[in-house]
Amino acid sequence: MDALNLVTDVSFGQRHFGACDLGDARLLSRAVKTADLILRHPGGTLPEKLNHNADIVGLYRFANNPKVTHQKLLAGHFALTRQKMQQCGGTVLILHDTTEEDFTGLESVEDLGPIGNGGGRGFLCHNSLAVRFQDRSVLGLASQILHTRRKVRKREEAQKRRSDPQRESRLWPRGLEAIVPAPAGTNWIHVTDRGGDTFEFIDRCEQRGEKYIVRSKHNRMLELQPAGSPQPQGKPAGQTRLHDYAAQLPATLTRDLHVQANGQQTPRKTKVQIAWSKVTIQCPAGHRGEHREAPLHSCVIQVREINPPKEVTPLLWTLLSNSKVENDQDAAVCVDQYQCRPIVEEFHKAMKTGCGVELPQFTTRHALEVTTALLSVVAVALLNLRDLSRREDAQSIPATEAIDAVYVNVLSVWRFKTCRPDLSVKEFCGALAKLGGHFNRKHDHPPGWLVLWRGWTQLQLLVEGALGAKEARCV
Repeated sequence: MDALNLVTDVSFGQRHFGACDLGDARLLSRAVKTADLILRHPGGTLPEKLNHNADIVGLYRFANNPKVTHQKLLAGHFALTRQKMQQCGGTVLILHDTTEEDFTGLESVEDLGPIGNGGGRGFLCHNSLAVRFQDRSVLGLASQILHTRRKVRKREEAQKRRSDPQRESRLWPRGLEAIVPAPAGTNWIHVTDRGGDTFEFIDRCEQRGEKYIVRSKHNRMLELQPAGSPQPQGKPAGQTRLHDYAAQLPATLTRDLHVQANGQQTPRKTKVQIAWSKVTIQCPAGHRGEHREAPLHSCVIQVREINPPKEVTPLLWTLLSNSKVENDQDAAVCVDQYQCRPIVEEFHKAMKTGCGVELPQFTTRHALEVTTALLSVVAVALLNLRDLSRREDAQSIPATEAIDAVYVNVLSVWRFKTCRPDLSVKEFCGALAKLGGHFNRKHDHPPGWLVLWRGWTQLQLLVEGALGAKEARCV
């Protein structure tokens, strides 16, 4: 079972960081120990995570050590994630997305770039998160790239912008190339939101023989459509654009869809129509990236919401994919796979809200990058806690197979007023959610990672108190 790994021959820190090549056994030991400690107290500032002076000073020295780098520290976790991707036996979605890390208040830190509307300072964190499609469980980070946004000069020539190594649009192909192509017999699909809709990224997927699902942002020009294909009114054959063409496609499937909450959408169940067609996308006339001068053969899938609530913007997705789409069922599978994309946004929230990745007060960019690596892996563990609670076999698996017995015993005493070492995973997670503020009523939604994280943090205090009381009785 791949949950928090508190019950294994190898600790959480050892499993994710033990294979790193830091050039010094003491540095490796510090990485492992710090990760284990932070997992128990993931929230708050660094002193709140590590409440002993030796541990916090050790982390400060570790983060500023020139032998320790962001990529070296994550190398072991990347290798572990790839191993899981190869062994999971089903479709793996690699969710690419970028988030900003805001360090505006750290005025002494150099090498930070503009973020937001340009008034803040920080860097971009481009994550490629591997997720098992069948149960939406998080396997881990396949890649993470830290990037400083450059300041674009006025009237800068297009050729100079395109060739600049700090061009932000390079993040998408860089994230792709940081992952070794899928081995034979596996089914890995790269999934992006509108930010990944660059001809450069899609063409790079094609060159590498990789599958993709990209939500379209640009109304690209299509090649001449076959006779009988929909043609937008007023557009001569051969002058059709992607979004116009997709809007004219007749819907061939109607189905229910669960819309997840985000900044623009409220969570709801709705009905959508799905239309799809194979298309050939013309190469852009003006180069804006590094790609071949050849058209792309793809499939466009449009998802249209039917009778949405008056207070919300109707859902409209225009997706591009080179997965095999031969019928309505294939198109529906692509839609379901794209629906997993918000998991990477949950990961970003786990990094910031759950692990406080923007809270460290270091004076060097190097130290901020190292702590980002550490806390990102702990953020994966927080999502694994949610995945553990939603396993189909959670009722039949003893909690002690995933969680140390002392945690199970202490939580059972808090919840049931008696020690119950036989708690199942489902019962343990239900009690943990209750400790975190979940009502546990039958009609409530399953607990998310945030409420489980709150319960996990509270459980640490209960366990420490129980162990302290046991030691006190021995005095």
